[in-house]
Amino acid sequence: MAFKLVPRCFLLTSLAQNLSKLSVSSYVSSDSNELSPANELQLEFREYLKPSLPSHQKSNDADMVANLLIECHDPYHAMESSSLHLNGIRVSTELVQQTLIRLKNVPSIALDFFVWVKEQPGYNHDGVAYDMMIDIMGKARQFDVAWQLLLEMDQLGDKSTSKTFGILFRRLIAAGLTRQAIQAFDDMERFTKRETDREDFVDLLDTLCKYGYAKVATEIFNQRKFKLEPDTHMYTVMIYGWCKLNRPEVAEKFFREMVDRGLEPNVITYNVLLNGICRRTVLHPGTHFEGIIQKAENLLDEMQKRGIEQEVTSYSIVLHVYSPAHKPDLLLDKLSSMKEKGIFPTVATYTSVIKCLCSCGRLEDAEEILNEMVANGVSSYPTTFSCFFKEFQGRKHADNALKLYKKMGDLSCTPSLSTYNILVGTFSRLNKMDILHEIWNDMKESRAGPDSDSYTLLIHGLCEKRKWAQACEFFQEMIESGFRPQRSHWRSYTKV
Repeated sequence: MAFKLVPRCFLLTSLAQNLSKLSVSSYVSSDSNELSPANELQLEFREYLKPSLPSHQKSNDADMVANLLIECHDPYHAMESSSLHLNGIRVSTELVQQTLIRLKNVPSIALDFFVWVKEQPGYNHDGVAYDMMIDIMGKARQFDVAWQLLLEMDQLGDKSTSKTFGILFRRLIAAGLTRQAIQAFDDMERFTKRETDREDFVDLLDTLCKYGYAKVATEIFNQRKFKLEPDTHMYTVMIYGWCKLNRPEVAEKFFREMVDRGLEPNVITYNVLLNGICRRTVLHPGTHFEGIIQKAENLLDEMQKRGIEQEVTSYSIVLHVYSPAHKPDLLLDKLSSMKEKGIFPTVATYTSVIKCLCSCGRLEDAEEILNEMVANGVSSYPTTFSCFFKEFQGRKHADNALKLYKKMGDLSCTPSLSTYNILVGTFSRLNKMDILHEIWNDMKESRAGPDSDSYTLLIHGLCEKRKWAQACEFFQEMIESGFRPQRSHWRSYTKV
């Protein structure tokens, strides 16, 4: 399956006249894995959910196959030239899975490979391969293909699982298609041949809340809670959803309803509510700082009265409040107090401190904390470095950004896609095209990206520097890789 290419001359004209009008800031992607006490907390209460898809493992064969497919890809003749180079390759389940992981950001090539390998003698796709392919097509918002794959699974006798549908409705919700996601949830019984249970329902609620649809989650929670008896996990998810929408007062109602039902809150429930209270200051720095801190301390006291021991996440959440309030000295005092009690900071804790110091312009202090973190054996994380990169971008410190980028490599810390996009935007604005191309190539080699935002940032930067031919080449590459410009982008690209 390949996308039609726009004629090169048409691209050149439309890009030259329109793309330079677009705002770079509109396309800087947020890091879905951004490290903070809130996201660290989310990982904690999602532990009971279903296992994830296979992770990236070292595989020379998968590297070779993925590179061949990308280098030899012809959008007009899917797999024809590539298949010649793959003759003699022994197809295995592990090879297919690892190759799909490496092709997750080029959906059209991944689908071509999936179809081609299915026809090879002695090999049949298992359910995991279908799950991975459905996830890839869902991420690319090609839900018609995702449903075709699911129907194909059913026709071949490979029963789709609740995990398969979890992948599908997660991608639907991420695309804003909440009603379609709920319909997919309701269709699950027909495909899996079993009744949906509480765990399935919690998975749906959790995904809705994660993407900011707590109102939709509340609607179906109230409709179905009598059939699927709520437990602490379910209420914790609902509390999280409303806290995410900055509505802690609604979250507190769910908390009290849970207690009234005789369900005992745990440390995660308290930390979620604590984060919701503190989040007001994060989102609205003008909020009365002392009042928020007092309310947070009261909740910590209630935890202690219930015999629930405070731990690093509880402290990290409160400590995180000091960053938007621009209280670096108070923050450092709180960090010292925390360490004196024998509670050791995590990478999320250190990142909160570094973020505050960077935003207050205290880069030297931030670097000292970074060095302390490394010295204490706390693994570095891309988001920690992104705090510095964002500050360097505003200050136009290209040399410092490049130096820190090299330090990431020395620490074996691979940048995330979000970090790469920050760097692409930074060096693009500063007209450091040689460094920009180096980072772009590193991003490709690491398989972190690029995504549609990466391409938009790069193309915009090239257009600002009036490098129309290069901008055109990357726009064509973006489409060939399976990324469709969003409707608003497309109107700008094609308006003559």
